Amino acid sequence: MPPRNNMKPGEKPKNVGMIIKRIFSYMYGFKIHFFLVVLGVIFSAAAGIAGNALLSPVIDNLVDGFKTGEWDKGAFVTLLCVMAGIYILGALSTFMYQRLMMTVSTTTLMRIRNDLFNKMETLPIKYFDKHTNGELMSLYTNDTDTLREMLSNSIAQVISSAITIVGVFTLMLCYSWLLTIIVVVMLFIIIRVIAAIGSRSSRGFIAQQQALGAANGYIEEMIDGQKVVKVFTHEEKAVEEFDKINERLCEASTRANTFANILMPIMNNLSYLHYAATAIVGGIMTVNGFGGMTIGRLVSYLQFTRQFAQPITQVSQQINAVLTALAGAERIFRVIDEEPEADEGYVTLVPAVRTADGKLAESEGGKHTGIWAWKHPHQADGTVTYEEVRGHVEFDDVYFGYEPEKTVLNGISLYADAGQKIAFVGSTGAGKTTITNLINRFYDVPDGKIRYDGININKIKKSDLRRSQSVVLQDTHLFTGTVMDNIRYGKLDATDEEVYAAAKLANAHTFITHLENGYDTMLTADGANLSQGQRQLLAIARAAVADPPVLILDEATSSIDTRTEALIEKGMDSLMEGRTVFVIAHRLSTVRNSQAIMVLEYGKIIERGSHDQLIAQKGKYYQLYTGMFELS
Repeated sequence: MPPRNNMKPGEKPKNVGMIIKRIFSYMYGFKIHFFLVVLGVIFSAAAGIAGNALLSPVIDNLVDGFKTGEWDKGAFVTLLCVMAGIYILGALSTFMYQRLMMTVSTTTLMRIRNDLFNKMETLPIKYFDKHTNGELMSLYTNDTDTLREMLSNSIAQVISSAITIVGVFTLMLCYSWLLTIIVVVMLFIIIRVIAAIGSRSSRGFIAQQQALGAANGYIEEMIDGQKVVKVFTHEEKAVEEFDKINERLCEASTRANTFANILMPIMNNLSYLHYAATAIVGGIMTVNGFGGMTIGRLVSYLQFTRQFAQPITQVSQQINAVLTALAGAERIFRVIDEEPEADEGYVTLVPAVRTADGKLAESEGGKHTGIWAWKHPHQADGTVTYEEVRGHVEFDDVYFGYEPEKTVLNGISLYADAGQKIAFVGSTGAGKTTITNLINRFYDVPDGKIRYDGININKIKKSDLRRSQSVVLQDTHLFTGTVMDNIRYGKLDATDEEVYAAAKLANAHTFITHLENGYDTMLTADGANLSQGQRQLLAIARAAVADPPVLILDEATSSIDTRTEALIEKGMDSLMEGRTVFVIAHRLSTVRNSQAIMVLEYGKIIERGSHDQLIAQKGKYYQLYTGMFELS
């Protein structure tokens, strides 16, 4: 098995500074937004502090009025109006910075997702061999969601909490240094409690995420394999296995949330204890007139104690969320920084026309003429030559392995003349599909040469090389869209008439016209509303509409009954006319009319020749064809 990447739930970022800098690089064009956000956070936090500070003169105004009998109503109303104005300004500031941060966060995530998806489209096939679909989908869901939460809430919350802590602590010192000593002692206790409970909670949530991943993976597997489960009546076994996985998730979630849920009650009780201690000591100071403490100042100070504890708890919670988001961002950037598929090719595929002297030239405006040519710029003398694409493919002593220490092909040499039909037969793992993967450069060979029309395929741009071929795979894949869209996927600028012709060629036109909306029938869930054979017919039609010089059929008719296969072969004969065709098939009846049949075993060609020649040799092909051995 190829190694998987180590993207583990709950892992911590390794380079926080670099990741933060990288995230901010996606926030270009938002300088004014950030300025207004910081301004809004400052005003919001300052409004909360100032509003509590004004309680002191308001209450002292009332107390002095009761004591002296001369109540300054004008000053009292003025103070209330100022308080109302401050709180309104704070509310507007909060709305403003949250709205702006939402704009910044969603735009930033859009840019990151674009870069992530664009990079995925440039990654080589071998990257996807080593990473599961679930791991990659997690980048677009879990990791981007935690990043969104950090950008839209956590950053502003941390800044606001920091301003509140500093501002409130400063005012508390100004009001009473003695009472502030109590605050510092309680702060030390609170931090120790947060550290002790937070570390246990963090470990618990890591275990919960891992258990949740296992549960989700099992559920997805069971949903995909529901038919198999029912065929073999494994419902009870599936339920039993899920019960075990679900129980582990329950236990992990219980441990994680136990510590998380007791944190707030403990913090609240500690804050109440702190509040009571401050009230008792402050009351004594007020009664004795110690330190200039008044009833109004005491009330304000008590509000400060509540206001001081809350942001500390919020910061502790947000820091964990920020670290989780940064770890997710690191995993995203790790993919974005992956090396794209290398392509040093410079020979390109162009539509061509024949000039009066019989030479080839590039068609005007890139218009398709039915003739394709390789445009070959020669660096030595700066000239450009055009050579018609014929589809001549040659392997010269090719060695290849998906892993360096394990070779799949061992010194393969073969050739396919233009217009020939070449078939590969052999047991599973013999290297048949690997050969076709190398023809279109899904993988590059470490040793040996592959030539296409006499040109080393390393010199041909990969996109042009692949555009000169069509591949019909055993495992079809249909996209969400209409039947017409799925066939046209082989040639995006194909006309409706070309699509109809390709469908008829693949013998798919009849069943398509009997669908509810014909060619406009919507396909979803990989064409789940079609039979496997019908999906295969659409895949063949998609290859046909591309009109390629080379055609690769990898078990293309494996999901089609023999009657339909016979009808398809009639259409395929016209499709294959004048084209080089590579066929991989387990049904030996489908390769009889091939000009050359290659029998592979353990990555080597052990027999080659036409059907009649191989039958006459009475070797492995003869044994396979007569049923003495079976392909597996």
